[in-house]
Amino acid sequence: MSNEQLLRTIGKSGVQASAVGLGTWAIGGWMWGGTDEQESIAAIQASLDAGVTLIDTAPAYGLGRSEEIVGKAIRGQRDKAVIATKCGLVWHTNKGRHFFDQDGVPVHRYLGRDAIFYEVEQSLTRLGTDYIDLYITHWQDSTTPIEETVRALEDLRSAGKIRAIGASNVSLPELKNYVETGSLDAIQERFSMIDREIEEDLLPLTRQKDISTLSYSSLALGLLSGTVDPGRLFSGDDQRKDDPRFSVSNRLKARDFAESIRSVADKHAASIAQMVIAWTLAQSGVTFALCGARNPEQAQENAKAGTIRLDKEDLSAIDAAIAVKLADMDR
Repeated sequence: MSNEQLLRTIGKSGVQASAVGLGTWAIGGWMWGGTDEQESIAAIQASLDAGVTLIDTAPAYGLGRSEEIVGKAIRGQRDKAVIATKCGLVWHTNKGRHFFDQDGVPVHRYLGRDAIFYEVEQSLTRLGTDYIDLYITHWQDSTTPIEETVRALEDLRSAGKIRAIGASNVSLPELKNYVETGSLDAIQERFSMIDREIEEDLLPLTRQKDISTLSYSSLALGLLSGTVDPGRLFSGDDQRKDDPRFSVSNRLKARDFAESIRSVADKHAASIAQMVIAWTLAQSGVTFALCGARNPEQAQENAKAGTIRLDKEDLSAIDAAIAVKLADMDR
């Protein structure tokens, strides 16, 4: 195991960040059973102290709550962080298409120029910074041409408000449209050992065009961490409460998988979660792996994954375990 964090560049932007990133959806509290602000701040600061520079957030994570917590955590050490945040899920206007309600507030998908310019200022204020390293369209808006959205993002880049442009939750036709603009640096998509659809459609194109891919739910909402007990109960608004992926059957399969790669983990003096993250970063086309943490201990564990270098033998053993132990999971 190396002591150095794996660093990678975001597309052609020149912005460099740690390959392991901290995802802060859970820190916003929404769909995760609430949040503890002081623990969350400590988790972010522990990540930075461990060399994890990439911090991913979004306005929709708690209607601004996650961004506010990130802003408090990076105060006085902005230069240590590479901040990714998003636009396109709005609650200040009813333009676009209704997507969901959060705490009784209707949220719409809208990526018009007016909203993007409004949103970026709100995010800058909540984050306590004058620039965003990677600005990502969170979900795509069928009512606004992608070309219009990208022109607005390019204007923000020219003005120094953002440094790189990304898109999330895209279809292949949408990705091709973004690629045609010549402005896209990164995509952010769900990818894990049990969510590999993008290997067939999106990743071949991103590899060809030198576009980075940030994986989210790299640990499948914690299912692959090796720590979810089959009898654990999820409560409140925790999304895992009604998720078929968290069936007892799936948890038992995940536990069996963890045991089957224990020898590989022991070889690297690593946890199962660290093995899963390191495997994710070794996949062709996956540039960054976003991993959630709600306390300093989880943050430090995730960070260590960025120092692990798996060899071909390790990867073959893990791939074999995936094929046998994680097949036919409930979805």
